[in-house]
Amino acid sequence: MARTRLAALALAALAAGAASADDLFDAVDRAARAVEPKVIAWRRDIHEHPELGNHEQRTAALVAKQLKKAGLAVRTQVAHTGVLAVLRGSAERPVVALRADMDALPVSEETGLPFASRVRTTYQGREVGVMHACGHDAHTAILLGVAEVLAGMRDRLPGQVLFVFQPAEEGVPPGERGGAELMLEEGAFDDPKPDVVYGLHVTSFQRFGEIGLVSGAAMASSDRLTIRVHGRSTHAAYPWKGVDPIAVASQIVLALEALPARQVDARVPSVVSIGAIQGGVRGNIIPDEVELLGTIRALGADVRTQLHERVRRTAAGIAQSAGATVEVTIDEGNPITWNDPDWTRRVRPTLERVAGRERVIASLPWTASEDFSYYQQRVPGVFFFLGINPPGVDPATAEPNHSPRFTVDEDALEIGVRALAQLAVDTLTPPR
Repeated sequence: MARTRLAALALAALAAGAASADDLFDAVDRAARAVEPKVIAWRRDIHEHPELGNHEQRTAALVAKQLKKAGLAVRTQVAHTGVLAVLRGSAERPVVALRADMDALPVSEETGLPFASRVRTTYQGREVGVMHACGHDAHTAILLGVAEVLAGMRDRLPGQVLFVFQPAEEGVPPGERGGAELMLEEGAFDDPKPDVVYGLHVTSFQRFGEIGLVSGAAMASSDRLTIRVHGRSTHAAYPWKGVDPIAVASQIVLALEALPARQVDARVPSVVSIGAIQGGVRGNIIPDEVELLGTIRALGADVRTQLHERVRRTAAGIAQSAGATVEVTIDEGNPITWNDPDWTRRVRPTLERVAGRERVIASLPWTASEDFSYYQQRVPGVFFFLGINPPGVDPATAEPNHSPRFTVDEDALEIGVRALAQLAVDTLTPPR
């Protein structure tokens, strides 16, 4: 239904005198090449001055300034520091949304770049370095480039483009809310309401210039797991006089991490990982309590539900067998990033024209998560991956996202600009 309605709207706009898609495609390519130096400069500026989630004031100010210069209608302070902008073409419908995230990570940079971050801040009570270790600086600069490209041809676009610059994709400070979910609550998709949303993520998992496209589940759901194991303290020389929560917690860790291989459908990727164990103060004192912190990831809704149930059951059973008790808390996080299959098929020819057919690959789903998934719960959407390793660098040995040595080959930025801009153009104009 959505595709048929969108095509009809675009055909009507074409009849009113919109330019042909082929002409627009060539115009986008020329404009993307022209704006590339600005995109690189914006990326370096943002990289050198990174900000954590809900604190992207400088980045948001830079974004708003450039969007206003391009003549777009701009709204700021959405979900704390988010920025929305609307490009109005020659018709009100259809509407395409394009999204970029702006926040950095609490990572001390080790790239040695001349524009490397030297920013330090306080995070959860500790002084930390701040770095764009996941490539959000590239995402923001790319989308600014797209805005300038499309603003230069607005009269030839039969529809509207909504630009979403989002804070806090990597998470928010304790006690705060933010990210895509709050952007939507504060009206990001209300006026205009998009028909489809697109986004990209740079990655070192792919070769330079490759575009990874997944139909259906592209990235996993992500749920935060906290388990408190309550035992009874005693001298470590006499463990039988108490209940050892460390021993119980150790058994729970091993059992939970085995769940995806034995108790849920192994054909649907999932993982349970414990990332922190906290308990005890001395080697000769068995403590009263141990806390486990972890994550539950799944690429299927049924498997996600089953893992929640089995984590609770497994932890409780192991604790009971040792005379301990447990409190299991599962805080649901990002939903599954779901690429609408119809729209995924539709965008593939566009991406193949941009990158070359052999460079648009059917990449494997990721067990990482993305809050882009919240937008996809409102409207159909496609989220794809752009390889940014320098030519000749093997993705198997490249520094991964979130590494203090993660780097971006800036020649890939133009490909990102062309990809998102061409997707917007092809969605607003009839299929060839």
